[in-house]
Amino acid sequence: MTGSHDHPVATTEARLRAFEREAAGLRAKLHRYGSRMVGSVIDGEDIVQEALAKAFVAIRNGDMPEKTEPWLFRIVHNSALDFLRKRARLQMRESEVELDTIADEDSPVDARIAAEASLAELMQLPPAQRCAVVLKDVLGHSLEEIGEILETTETAIKGALQRGRESLRKLAAAPRAASPRPTLDRQDMRRLGDYVAAFNARDFDTLRSLLADDVKLELVNRLRAEGKDYVGNYFGRYSEETHWHFTTGLVEGRPAILVTSPDRPDGSPRYFILIDWENGRIAGIRDFLFADYVMDGVDYVPQQQPSVDP
Repeated sequence: MTGSHDHPVATTEARLRAFEREAAGLRAKLHRYGSRMVGSVIDGEDIVQEALAKAFVAIRNGDMPEKTEPWLFRIVHNSALDFLRKRARLQMRESEVELDTIADEDSPVDARIAAEASLAELMQLPPAQRCAVVLKDVLGHSLEEIGEILETTETAIKGALQRGRESLRKLAAAPRAASPRPTLDRQDMRRLGDYVAAFNARDFDTLRSLLADDVKLELVNRLRAEGKDYVGNYFGRYSEETHWHFTTGLVEGRPAILVTSPDRPDGSPRYFILIDWENGRIAGIRDFLFADYVMDGVDYVPQQQPSVDP
């Protein structure tokens, strides 16, 4: 009989491959939601990775959902709330919703305000309001779909949406104060500037000599590797390409490498790279080449290489 000899492991692997393809198509949307829930494109990527790992484990254990998208959004949502609780020891407090605060399901004006809101502005909303606004006004989910993701009532969603929209309208109408300049470690910026200069000069031998023996590489959304010999090959890919130019900058207040086009080195970055240092050696490289969706809403500032002290 057809299918009588199907092996459970083979079936699970087929499900995982199908899930992996579907999840790849949702990854940018999942990141957009996660990053707006926690106020960081970098932390948002960590949350997406954690959620996908949990999903893989669940499927291996036989938990295959009927609808992948709301299931994944629910995992990302719960992971984001866990992250927020750990970071700020937040306690979710749901209040009863008055019927006279029910929001209109569709509001083009509120959708525009939400789409243009910065991560910092969205972070001023309580988590329940933030998730309702992002899912409805930024990502365009219906109330029914949001109910599937959050496993809550339509009335509760409408109430949170109404309050979140009101808060964002007030924030949008208020004058925006200039953000304080972050305090930078001069040595870190100088070291990063030297890295960038060597990269743009294609002096990869110098960069390989800076790698720690147990250096870790993450090509986000593609691979992870460890060890000086393996990670040294990472520079080979860049040596074969010509459509990149590195500059120093800040991403969410952290020293970072901004990758721009060589035709427009001062233009908008296409993606960024984070470098971790230990004892003057490169201990970690996190390259977002294959995850350029993180640039949606990212807070970055180009920086000049510090001048040499006299």
